[in-house]
Amino acid sequence: MTTTIGGPEPGSAAPPDAGAPAERPGGGRADRARRQARRQLVWLVPLAMVCVAFLAFTLPPYATFDPEQARFPIREDFPPHYPLMVAHIMAGAVMLLITCAQVSPWVRRHHPAVHRWSGRVYVFAGVPLMGLPGLVIAPLSHTGFSTQVSNTLWALLWLGTTVAGYRMARARRYADHREWMLRSFALLWAIVLNRPWAFVCVMVLMPQLETTFGGQEALMIQQAASASSWLSWVTVLIVVELWIQRSRGRRGPARRAAANATAAG
Repeated sequence: MTTTIGGPEPGSAAPPDAGAPAERPGGGRADRARRQARRQLVWLVPLAMVCVAFLAFTLPPYATFDPEQARFPIREDFPPHYPLMVAHIMAGAVMLLITCAQVSPWVRRHHPAVHRWSGRVYVFAGVPLMGLPGLVIAPLSHTGFSTQVSNTLWALLWLGTTVAGYRMARARRYADHREWMLRSFALLWAIVLNRPWAFVCVMVLMPQLETTFGGQEALMIQQAASASSWLSWVTVLIVVELWIQRSRGRRGPARRAAANATAAG
């Protein structure tokens, strides 16, 4: 140790700085955890607020179980249409709430049992009560063939990504599991994003109401609904896929292999 004027003799222990706070073991880790929790709240709280607002707007007409209150026309030539729609919407509401916990790293680290069991509900309730009914009613959309195709592809993709995510978890390939479930969550949230996309599409098409659509507002709205149906899930899936690829690049092959080999919780 270098000797300084007025400092301790060589080999002697330096006295503690009376003005410096005593370091606590693990203090740095605790600070990092607190900062991480604050960063998560920045996006988790708005996510949960959007989810609750969307459900407060969507659910009331279907909570009455009255087909007359449905926001979409019910096909009279297909009696299961309304019960399947109610199952799809009610289960979708639960799935949206579950995603708010599932995407939280804090829940995964500190409450792994909550993460596992809510994930099982997401798969084993979501597939039969939301995904399969959605696949059945997709071709019954009242806004035309393009929307029917979009809704059918959406249902197939949600079912496929959700089942793939579950299979990766069963195989203990947790990095792959996380990526597939992020795709599944993104597709689910496309339902929420469909509303703002529909508004944007109506605003874009409005100047063409008297020209392209000959003053037929219903036709314009049908076209806007068709476009928003595709934009809602295609755009969010592209964004999530870009984020996944970027995360893979940051993590590197070695860390990804280690994540796949590490048991959750």
